[in-house]
Amino acid sequence: MKRYFSSSMARTVPALCILTALTGISGPQPALAEDSAAAATASPTTAQAPVQPVFGAIAGIVRSSAKTPVVGAMVTATRTDGQGIWTTISGSDGIYSISNISPGEYRVATQAVGYPDTAVYTLQVTAGRATRTDIAMATSVPAQPAVVSSNSTAPAANTSVARGAQPPLAQSTPAPGNAAQSVWPKWLKQMAAPVKPQPAPTNTASLKTPPATAFDIPATASPDAPIPPNPAPQASDPAAPAKPPLVIPEALSAPDPGPAGVDTVTPFAYGDFTWLNGAPRNKDTVLDTKFFTPEIRFDTHFMEDFNQPHDHTIVGATESFRSGEVQIEQASVGGDFHWENVRGRILFMEGLFSTTTTRNDASSATGSNAGNTGGVGQWDLQNAYKYVSEAYGGYHFNVQHGLNVDAGIFVSYIGLFSYYNYDNWTYQPSYVSSNTPWFFNGLRIQWFPSAKLKIEPWVINGWQSYAKFNGHVGLGGQLLWEPKEWFKLVANQYGYGEDNLGLPHTQRIHTDDSIEVRYYNNPNGHGISKMAFSLTGDAGCQYGGGITCHNGANKSNFLGWMAYDRIWFDHDLFAITLGGGQMWNPGRYLTLLPPIDGAWSASGSAYFTESPGQGAAMQDGTITFQYMPKQYITWWAEWGYRHSDIPYFAGRGGVTPPGGNNGLPQYYTCNSGASAMTNDLGAATTACGGPGRVWFPDLRKTETKLSIGVMVKF
Repeated sequence: MKRYFSSSMARTVPALCILTALTGISGPQPALAEDSAAAATASPTTAQAPVQPVFGAIAGIVRSSAKTPVVGAMVTATRTDGQGIWTTISGSDGIYSISNISPGEYRVATQAVGYPDTAVYTLQVTAGRATRTDIAMATSVPAQPAVVSSNSTAPAANTSVARGAQPPLAQSTPAPGNAAQSVWPKWLKQMAAPVKPQPAPTNTASLKTPPATAFDIPATASPDAPIPPNPAPQASDPAAPAKPPLVIPEALSAPDPGPAGVDTVTPFAYGDFTWLNGAPRNKDTVLDTKFFTPEIRFDTHFMEDFNQPHDHTIVGATESFRSGEVQIEQASVGGDFHWENVRGRILFMEGLFSTTTTRNDASSATGSNAGNTGGVGQWDLQNAYKYVSEAYGGYHFNVQHGLNVDAGIFVSYIGLFSYYNYDNWTYQPSYVSSNTPWFFNGLRIQWFPSAKLKIEPWVINGWQSYAKFNGHVGLGGQLLWEPKEWFKLVANQYGYGEDNLGLPHTQRIHTDDSIEVRYYNNPNGHGISKMAFSLTGDAGCQYGGGITCHNGANKSNFLGWMAYDRIWFDHDLFAITLGGGQMWNPGRYLTLLPPIDGAWSASGSAYFTESPGQGAAMQDGTITFQYMPKQYITWWAEWGYRHSDIPYFAGRGGVTPPGGNNGLPQYYTCNSGASAMTNDLGAATTACGGPGRVWFPDLRKTETKLSIGVMVKF
């Protein structure tokens, strides 16, 4: 194994010397004696054959988290095939450079006194090009090594999973010749410019450091173009000097393209967005490779409903299902595949989510239940999808900051909160999040015109539906804008689709819009380290086929809001979140159906009808405490209160008939447990043997519960 070492003085070599290393030549050489005659007779217009570059370079700036230069940091580049190690030391301005380095795949590590070791993902060195890798050193030893921005071929860790969208770039190394994907900052662009030999200086004054503009290149020059060799001297030129003067650039900088270590090309990678509600807080990825990024989730909880339902059934929630028991909400294994711009993602799902999510989709129903016309075909779609939360394949196009086209089943992120509880500030979200879609089946396009903006159209089967409800596909989309690290705006729109069972002429529209603001940030503080809030507003309606958005007996609309405020303490070790919201839903078309006698969205229930004009107004509030000793685990406790203007939540008597579910939830049930075989109360009374013989669930207007749990994500 070879080992090379260059001193801190080597780090400050001028651009010309770096070019020398990259091209494998040392500049214009004096003609040898035996060649002098040939040189004298050479045509003045004849140029030497170009020399192909054989070496590359790695260079950058080592800074602390406070953005001050780190002096004397040892930077080591190791070939992944074990064929060489190159080491250098950063100077007083934090700059390091490793030149004359053979092309190949490298891993970079940094060590400095008083700082934790910092590792950089694998990067690729190309002959004739310099790869900039700025390194950020933490000022105190963190729980995990800090991962810094680099032009790595490995995918950025959770760049968009953080917020539900998957990593937008199938590969973060820009395609050769693609200016839109270039990540070269200004100080490295100048390395690609030809450097003319300079006459030997006549005095030391000529060794002054030139201004930064001396390193600019013409606007027409491509930053990704191979670095050309030094131009050969012409026969008519004066004798070339033996070596050009060494010129030390000022901190390798023309003006910085941005803060040190900032990735301004990969979407939403320029800042730390792990504070967001709805985004995972992992700052790195375990066992990441160039081909596969794994993802593993475990979510276990214990809940105590103070109504004490005897059947342990919690009603009307998307994260709360069983009372007085330890339950596994989610156990998921999967991840992202990425190779040569081809993308794929699969996340399998076990636990309560695998059955509670599918029950809220009525599109797969067939036949006729409770007067509702069934779906449009056969096959058991609920069982086909129940163990899969995400599954899609697609392609990444190197357009602007990225263009992804994916097809399959993907999470929708309507409602701000993530579908996965680990990513959220609270465990049970408010109604405007719980009652709106978690997933879509269809085609998704993610366009990133800048590193701070995503435009995402959807062409899908329908509103959280495995199949089409009626004859039309659903159309919608998302706009995500994060102009600053402390601000997020997300707007989800849904404007076309006949998305209700048995209503083929009824259209649905919906808007869901949120902002998040981090209004205080002191990561090194021992007291409060962060404070942030989120605010969400939802509005929508159904119309057509005799149903109206406003007024009339058949109005069917939705209006709601939710707001949360979160405070982190002691370097983000603890957090407390307070919040809640309200919803108004005439027509109840988005109100979750209580599972009375095993009812699900397609069966309907005689005990809780969902007809146009019927009202439902609800409100809730939660206080959540989280303890986060590592970035991969969260211990939590939550108190929650919910209220409804109609009987809705399970009381002491529960929602399960005597003897258990009878398999006919659309009908009334007798006290004996047998089905009355009718959804008409008068007829059911007669069928059950007279007054008082019809069974009724115990529904209450309020619910209070206390929950604790642990969540893990790798």
